[in-house]
Amino acid sequence: MQYHTSHRQSLLKAAILWITFALVPFALSAQNYKLNNGAGEVMVTGTSTLHDWEEVAEQKSGTITLDNTGDLPKISTLKFTVEAESLKSGKGAMDKNTYKALETKKHKQIVFELKSVKSISPVTSASNKYKVVATGNLTIAGSTNTIDLPFNMTLNNGTVLLEGKKALKMTDFNVDPPKALLGTITTGDDIEVHYNTVWK
Repeated sequence: MQYHTSHRQSLLKAAILWITFALVPFALSAQNYKLNNGAGEVMVTGTSTLHDWEEVAEQKSGTITLDNTGDLPKISTLKFTVEAESLKSGKGAMDKNTYKALETKKHKQIVFELKSVKSISPVTSASNKYKVVATGNLTIAGSTNTIDLPFNMTLNNGTVLLEGKKALKMTDFNVDPPKALLGTITTGDDIEVHYNTVWK
């Protein structure tokens, strides 16, 4: 009986040691970076029956965790948030219609959260630049869809740069394209999100 007990304890100790040695190197090599709100830009562009338009996010935040010790960087976490009412077009009436369409009183944030990295490959012209396609959940106005988010990732002296663009449809997130002047001006369903962000 004592033999079986001590044998189980030995196996348990061995398992704990294996888990510890397996996880510690990743914990030591993985680094966390926070989005720098004051640098870079996130912009949404679209069309309307009157003219093209754009809105810039004035408040954005996020974190990314990656390990750059191997042949290719490994991204384990990525979360990116825009405060919905920080989207500004420079035209108060348009912003008001945007917030109404996004139901910002109930849904204050637009959030992307990583589920997995679909692909990552080096850009041959630069040793520290990679093409990435990240699969994650995008939540807009309370509706969540799983999307593929493409971006270029540049690693440079403790800084991570993420830049790219993504086409979306408002109606995919149950958002009715905003209208103005009693419906005589309507925005198109198709929008494009442009992101050039700095993480430190």
